[in-house]
Amino acid sequence: MLTFSLIMAAAGAAAPAPANVDPATVAAIEATCFDYVDGQLEADPDRVARALHPDLAKRAVIGDTPYERLGLRRMSKEELVALTKQGALKTPKEQWDRSCRVLDVVGNAASVRLETQWFVDYFHMGKFDGRWIIVNALWYSKPK
Repeated sequence: MLTFSLIMAAAGAAAPAPANVDPATVAAIEATCFDYVDGQLEADPDRVARALHPDLAKRAVIGDTPYERLGLRRMSKEELVALTKQGALKTPKEQWDRSCRVLDVVGNAASVRLETQWFVDYFHMGKFDGRWIIVNALWYSKPK
């Protein structure tokens, strides 16, 4: 019985893509997710840039500050690409630990969860001219 429980727990951790989404769509969405994260880990700003909408809204909840109620850390596409160019997250490949999971897809909109050892991102992606790109990202920095 313990073996069966362990197998079921492992299967749940892998969480399959939504059942109504064709595998090619899931693969295309995951490719964009990996361009975003692997581009940062490789310090490849072009790879990161191609994953992002020009009007990207990337935010993290910081809470109330002396200057803002319901404060958000805001980052633009340009800021993220610049940080990537500086190598802010450059990491040897053998240390990579990341996963992308497609949560939902409806028409030209998708919701995706990315997790690394440093942060969790929730993406809203849109499909433009046959290509999926990240329009919105809400991220959480994991405690160090």
